[in-house]
Amino acid sequence: MHETPFWLDGEREALPARHLDGGADVEVVGGGITGCACALALAEGGLRVRLHEARKIASGASGRNGGFALRGIASSYDVACETIGRERAAELWRLTEGALDRMAALGTDAFRRTGSLRLAADEEERTMLRAEFELLREDGFAVEWRDELPPPLAGRLAAAMFHPPDGSLHPARFTVELARAAAAAGVEFREHSRVASIDQLEAEHVVVATDGYPSGLLGTLEGLIIPTRGQMIATEPLPERLFECPHYSRHGFDYWQQDPEGRILAGGFRDVSMDSEFTADEETTPGIQGALESFVAELVGRPIAITHRWAGIFGLVLDFLPVVGRVPGGERLWVAGGYSGHGNVLGLLCGELVAGAILGAEESLLGLFDPGRLLVA
Repeated sequence: MHETPFWLDGEREALPARHLDGGADVEVVGGGITGCACALALAEGGLRVRLHEARKIASGASGRNGGFALRGIASSYDVACETIGRERAAELWRLTEGALDRMAALGTDAFRRTGSLRLAADEEERTMLRAEFELLREDGFAVEWRDELPPPLAGRLAAAMFHPPDGSLHPARFTVELARAAAAAGVEFREHSRVASIDQLEAEHVVVATDGYPSGLLGTLEGLIIPTRGQMIATEPLPERLFECPHYSRHGFDYWQQDPEGRILAGGFRDVSMDSEFTADEETTPGIQGALESFVAELVGRPIAITHRWAGIFGLVLDFLPVVGRVPGGERLWVAGGYSGHGNVLGLLCGELVAGAILGAEESLLGLFDPGRLLVA
């Protein structure tokens, strides 16, 4: 049994050594998808960039999540249309589809475009899914409705909505490949480099890209991106192919997929012990782990050996919008995070967005993600 996350199990080659002569223009704190995407975009924009990671690249949320690559944000499309307006919601969804396209364009086997299946656990959730489906279809997004589900889901769930653009991601491998591309573009990586204070850094701009992991660097924003734990398991490989894409149900409290080797990777069940999961502690807990193991056994129809158990931390924001931009009161300080559990695609997108803002090419929707809104919420 491994407590090491499945995605992080195994050795990887060291990143190419780079050393910046004359100092950095931008220093990035956090070596996940966001930080590596930001560093790559900044370097390609002509800036000298140094990235600091307290552990190793992808050791945090980018090596500990469910491996889902989904368009959109944590709230459903119809809810987003109500809260931010239909035009801006559609623009945001298209931005995330563009990020999925860039994932695919990297040409890596870390990303597989499989689509994803969002399942209704009961009639109430079915009604909610149908409302979202109708709105997505009206606004021109590729989406499919499924009343009939194949085994082992047939008769157990009310309906499903299939999202063709989505995919399955090996998040740690993808992050490392982003880091390699950034290193090739001239970024200096400092692993095992914990930044305790902004005063340690001399660059004109500093980007904090630690999502839900508390950094102590965000001043008035510290703690407003709420650390939240997600727990997962991985099974031994199954001989039968049961699931062709990422699946998620019960409003995201259950999620699972089957990897190319046949393993089931399942996560969720935070609602078993909701209060205990608002934490930055990466430890697994018996109650949620037991619920996950029982769930997978029920899905498969028999007990199955568990090979890995792990936990990771994501940043929850109550309005489910990312937090991207200049930190209020911090002249040179920027932040990108707060993905509320949708950090793989949003991490890539928001790392690029904050880099664009520093380079002077600000995306029109960036105002939606203004960090200052957390101080008046």
